[in-house]
Amino acid sequence: MTQVQERTTRGSIDRRRRSDGGGGRRAPLGARVTSHVILGLFSLFTLLPLLSIFLISLYPDTQVVRGLALPESLDFSNYARAWDIANFSVLMKNSVIVAVFVVPIAAFISILGGYAFATMRFRGSGVLFLLFLLGLLLPYEAPIVPLYYDLNSLGLTGSPFTLIVPEIALFLSFGMFWMRAAFGEDSRTLIEAARIDGAGSWTTLWRVLVPSVMPAIVTLLVLFFMWSWNEFLLALVLAGSPDLQTAPAGIGLFLGEHVSDLRGLAAAAVIMSIPALVVYVFLQRSFIQGVTSGGVKG
Repeated sequence: MTQVQERTTRGSIDRRRRSDGGGGRRAPLGARVTSHVILGLFSLFTLLPLLSIFLISLYPDTQVVRGLALPESLDFSNYARAWDIANFSVLMKNSVIVAVFVVPIAAFISILGGYAFATMRFRGSGVLFLLFLLGLLLPYEAPIVPLYYDLNSLGLTGSPFTLIVPEIALFLSFGMFWMRAAFGEDSRTLIEAARIDGAGSWTTLWRVLVPSVMPAIVTLLVLFFMWSWNEFLLALVLAGSPDLQTAPAGIGLFLGEHVSDLRGLAAAAVIMSIPALVVYVFLQRSFIQGVTSGGVKG
């Protein structure tokens, strides 16, 4: 497989040279300054709400909440209270169980489907791919009530599979679209080279194509994890029992009809967002690389 790996390396180097314009010329100073200012403003608009939520979570009960204003004293007991009221030990465990099943299974099926749609031509492939694309357009809130009765008739309610199966199905439309785009560019050249070396379809996929699009796969894994971790409506409607609820459901315990516990709500939101933030921080380089290159091919 060394010949295929060498061709893959040369192809990636050529793509980098083409993306650099051939000579590695940098943009004018004014354009770079403008782009940095615009990115800085967008970053500020994104971070301000997060900073406001974090500050609210530290307000003591004796002080009126004022958004971005600093609290008179830091009250970290809001986090302990939010953890106990929402029973986050159970909610976090349920979210981890669901994500551990959903993310790898949905990614595995997406890789296989994307590989098939990108490299194989079979009868009805175009129509079948369009059906998957319809999943991106159809709001999943529409069939959620019939879905509950279908899962109940199959005996899948009352267990974590109540959420695992629908989430896998929900993510496949985007996953196959993403991986089809990732495999699109230069895949035929690599496949032909692998066949010359005697590799079969399975070997070509996992030893040649998958390593070449690994940033796109990492991006897909991060997106699937964040979507699964933050999924609220499916957990609210399908789980039913509090013992099966996931982390986002804990936030609803701090919302009342007339009065809401803003400090507890903010603390619960921070607690719930920590795992997704940690995953993104550790995989941010591959995530950004996949967004900018691996996921926008042909």
